[in-house]
Amino acid sequence: MLETVQSARIMEFVPQHAEPPVRLHLLVVDADAAMRSACAEIASSLGYAVESTGDLAQARSLLRGRAADILLANLPAGSTQGLELVSEVKLLYPDTSVIAMTASGSVNAAVEAMRCGASDYLTKPFAMDELSTVLDRAAQSHLTDTATRQLRERLRLSQGLGAMIGRSGEMEKLYRILSKVAQSTHPVLVLGESGTGKELVARTIHAYGPNSQKPFLPVDCGSLVPTLIESELFGYVKGAFTGANRSKDGLLVSAEGGTVFLDEIGELSLDLQAKLLRALQEREVRPVGATHRVPIKARIVAATNRDLAVMVEKGTFRKDLFYRLNVVNLRLPSLRDRREDIPLLAAHFLDRISREHGTKFTLSDEALRTMMRHDWPGNVRELENAVERACTMSSGPVLHLGDLPTQLQQQGLEARRSAAATHEAAGEGSVPEVKTLADLERDAILGAIRTLNGDKLRAAKLLGIGKTTLYRKLKEYGIAEPLRDE
Repeated sequence: MLETVQSARIMEFVPQHAEPPVRLHLLVVDADAAMRSACAEIASSLGYAVESTGDLAQARSLLRGRAADILLANLPAGSTQGLELVSEVKLLYPDTSVIAMTASGSVNAAVEAMRCGASDYLTKPFAMDELSTVLDRAAQSHLTDTATRQLRERLRLSQGLGAMIGRSGEMEKLYRILSKVAQSTHPVLVLGESGTGKELVARTIHAYGPNSQKPFLPVDCGSLVPTLIESELFGYVKGAFTGANRSKDGLLVSAEGGTVFLDEIGELSLDLQAKLLRALQEREVRPVGATHRVPIKARIVAATNRDLAVMVEKGTFRKDLFYRLNVVNLRLPSLRDRREDIPLLAAHFLDRISREHGTKFTLSDEALRTMMRHDWPGNVRELENAVERACTMSSGPVLHLGDLPTQLQQQGLEARRSAAATHEAAGEGSVPEVKTLADLERDAILGAIRTLNGDKLRAAKLLGIGKTTLYRKLKEYGIAEPLRDE
């Protein structure tokens, strides 16, 4: 908890952040008077107009009188009232940025708050500079231009597009660029590692652009042989090759003013690169086997996980085509560069899977901490697969470390051992060892099984737990042997 100190003492430790360009209204809601006072004092010093209360009913009354720009609300442990306030505020005052304060170790409470619409969270106890940084972040987000805020909200609500998820600084930059790029018809080059969501970005550019009612036509340049790509892009006439029983328009023609998405553009052969460049420059194509040309009107969005600039230097990608496609350049961040978005993404995937299975899945704190530490070389796609795998392997609604993919399990177990070693080293000769409830539970289960010579079914009965629960616990401990029925 923030220390209760005199105002002068508080100000001594407050970082010198720049005041918001507009005096924003902040409402602090926390039953702890000392915490509430300290937060209000710090926010006032940063230039915010602050109101505070420890009563939820009064908070609602204050909001009705004057909607806050930022709400800093505590989520009491064991109570849903704080979450209800967050949901209510985001429903009634969607422009209000909500920061949730949660007790130490309550990771799921923070995730639930962000599901309800909170944009950020602080875990108690926190330092004063942490509060200042989070307030700065909330202010910058709130003061983002109107077009960007509207786009971000539409993306959040758009289930059809899979909803671009993320409130990190990297994603905020992307939203700002997208809000401008979507309104033009210039070519766009989307760069990023595999699994970062390049096609989703391309679909977003199309969906929020002026020709959103026109077709969006994707083609994977890396999965088709060159002859098929050529006929897909430019079309062909009847009799152009064996099996061409009728003429067919290419995607560049059939888009009719919509968007053609060229995924993995770096895989195109030099011959096809030359033909594509000619089509973009002349705004017309010659179908395979034809002697005439057909005008085209399509926006091009290309994507690749390769470094096209290096390919240009090596002569494997045409420089003139690179410049033609690279009118606007969007580089997508890897998931390891926006780890703060992992809880949001995981919650999004869990919501979808929960609806499909009719079971409300949640992540244990240890599982989520392990996911936050993982580097995710496969990015968002790998995270989605990990969540789906955990839901499939889980024997209950709570997803534990043992339900995650093997690599994440190993990382989690290593973190356990490291933490145990750290605690042991720090506690030598000072504080007597105190076992956690989880450790006591583990000792009880394994001790019962040893006492009963490995009879797990009988152990489950004597411990007063079900077979499924015992099996899940053993899997968490790395002992995933099936139960023996008697």
